[in-house]
Amino acid sequence: MSKFSKVVLAVVAAASVLVAGVGVAGAQTPPTTAAAGTQNVVQIAAANPDFSTLVTAVQAAGLAETLSGKGPFTVFAPTNEAFAKIPTAQLNALLADKAKLTKVLTYHVVPGAVKAADLKKKQKVATVEGSKVVIVKTKKGAKIDGAKIIKTDIVGSNGVIHVIDSVIIPADAK
Repeated sequence: MSKFSKVVLAVVAAASVLVAGVGVAGAQTPPTTAAAGTQNVVQIAAANPDFSTLVTAVQAAGLAETLSGKGPFTVFAPTNEAFAKIPTAQLNALLADKAKLTKVLTYHVVPGAVKAADLKKKQKVATVEGSKVVIVKTKKGAKIDGAKIIKTDIVGSNGVIHVIDSVIIPADAK
């Protein structure tokens, strides 16, 4: 497996971890720091039904093994509700196009473990996909490429997850 594939997998796993802590209707209680810290980002995501679409996407892209690796990864993880904002036909087409899916998923992953306290007022951060995302932090919260960060700092054994309310897509994948 290539290093890029491993990073993509790590991103998806991290995203899954982030989703695990999201406070949405029907969501399970977020894992404690001790429990989350012993599981990798993929395991955290797979254990939470609010990340089932993300986990399916990570598996379809072949990134699960990579995202289960050493890391560290910072995953901006969209919830099922975030994926539901994408029209069904468009989502199905994305899931069927492994190259595009991998591009989108790795766009949600940043190398290293970046916690909420590390964020600046406004910054551009390189993703595993290769493009940069814009993160804006205000008194009302933080956003990444326009997606609201709704839960932060879900720490796994190989990275950190931040849950987001929308799927972010790189400009050249739209």
